[in-house]
Amino acid sequence: MRGLRLAFAAIVLVSLTVIPACANKAPSVAPLGTVIAAEHAHVGQSVADVGTTVYGGDRLSTEGQGTIQVRAGAARLLLLSSTVAEVNDEEGTPSAKLLMGTATFSTGNAHAFTLYASKASVRANTDAPTIGQVVYVSDKELVVVAKRGSLVVMVGDDTQVVNEGTAYRVLLDPVAAETQEPSGAGTPSQGPRSKGGPLKAGRSRFLIVSTAFIAAATTFAILEACESPSRVSR
Repeated sequence: MRGLRLAFAAIVLVSLTVIPACANKAPSVAPLGTVIAAEHAHVGQSVADVGTTVYGGDRLSTEGQGTIQVRAGAARLLLLSSTVAEVNDEEGTPSAKLLMGTATFSTGNAHAFTLYASKASVRANTDAPTIGQVVYVSDKELVVVAKRGSLVVMVGDDTQVVNEGTAYRVLLDPVAAETQEPSGAGTPSQGPRSKGGPLKAGRSRFLIVSTAFIAAATTFAILEACESPSRVSR
């Protein structure tokens, strides 16, 4: 009987020492990407440097004259000055939510990356190399630029394709937008709008309005930054 008591006590003692050790072991978290260029930028509260590891849930931000570029799988994300975005991992696929400023992304396939902004999501339309840019104007307005390849803009179930070489204002409050736009000389407009006017997408949950393209010099600089992995800030 005494032997059984000693054996039971030994089992309890081993359990008390092993279980806490297992409980204190933190689960490993896979990194989402790596900073490959940074200037006056932050990952969370820390200053971002080339080689800084980025994890899902991290907040990236840039100062007034800052930029940061992150490589995440088959995609790259470039934040321009005065920009804030949160990166995430959606079942192994990187994504980011643009909270303010301007973000440019490049992908090698249609499912490599998704950029969210307000109620909209923007991603590559095909598996061809794609470069897209989103400017966060407000929670009701974005500017989407398809610099290389075409983009898909989605709000809920509504979808609009932005073709290569075009830029559009995405108005996420179409009722207010239609109310503010003049119809003509005192009479309602009838029939389809002329080229360059608003294009209703799906059930009119948002409008796409053609706008002027970005300056060629700016476009070239962003393309070079996204396509040249060897260009990093010193």
